[in-house]
Amino acid sequence: MSAPLWSFEVFPPRRNAPLGTIYRTLDGLEGLHPDFISVTYGAAGAGSDSLTTRISSDIQDRYHIPAVAHLTCLYLTRDEASGIAHGLKEAGVSRVLALRGDTVEGRVPAGDFAHAADLVGFLADQGFEVLAACYPERHPEATSMDADLAHLKEKVDAGANHLISQLFLDNASFYQFLARARSAGITVPIEAGIMPVVNERQIRRMVRLCDAELPEKFRTMMDRYGSDDVAMRDAGIAYAVDQIVDLVSHGVDGVHLYTMNDPEVARRITEATASLFGHDRTASDIVAA
Repeated sequence: MSAPLWSFEVFPPRRNAPLGTIYRTLDGLEGLHPDFISVTYGAAGAGSDSLTTRISSDIQDRYHIPAVAHLTCLYLTRDEASGIAHGLKEAGVSRVLALRGDTVEGRVPAGDFAHAADLVGFLADQGFEVLAACYPERHPEATSMDADLAHLKEKVDAGANHLISQLFLDNASFYQFLARARSAGITVPIEAGIMPVVNERQIRRMVRLCDAELPEKFRTMMDRYGSDDVAMRDAGIAYAVDQIVDLVSHGVDGVHLYTMNDPEVARRITEATASLFGHDRTASDIVAA
């Protein structure tokens, strides 16, 4: 049996933040040897795609790690998507995570890509390796899990050959989703998305956005350590490690770590789980890398 995938997500600098901040993050991730790093589609607005493309290209050229560029499509015209696809190809980026993207109040969708599956098919026709997102606890806008799985199957049928899940805090939810996805005929690899929770404000915001359930074990941890920044950071890292150990023990296809651009957290989790992903490094090797 092959080792599960181990990958990271990073995001471009916020508006008006120095570009160098993302490279400090990437410098901090050196030596951890993920199978790939995905780069989110920057803050909405002009230049989002060019920044994502540039960072993805640099991850490959400067850090020698495969990159996956995120692309959201709801507000893209077909011509704009073609231009972005051309830019990605020119930059040597061949893998894209195709997303619909969130709706923005007061902004009218372009109308060319109503769903992520539309972008998946477009990019697959352009010769890209296309990844897509999935939601273990159901997309917030889906009417039911069955409806959500039907949409997910459409993305796979359109050409997505790899799925990355939204964050979840209860592994049982992921295992239930995985069983239902396989029963629905979805056979492509599905990576489990794990977000280390290092402060209470962060998780409350993320849970509000994606409707993730807070299991009792996690609530107890927040109640005990939420007011102590250092203790909450350590407890959040330990919770993520525990999730990952359990996932790998259950034969997960891979784990996608939402780093939140915090290389110290990513490094500590990698150190604690490296052997699970087929790495023959010791903890000291990772620290010294």
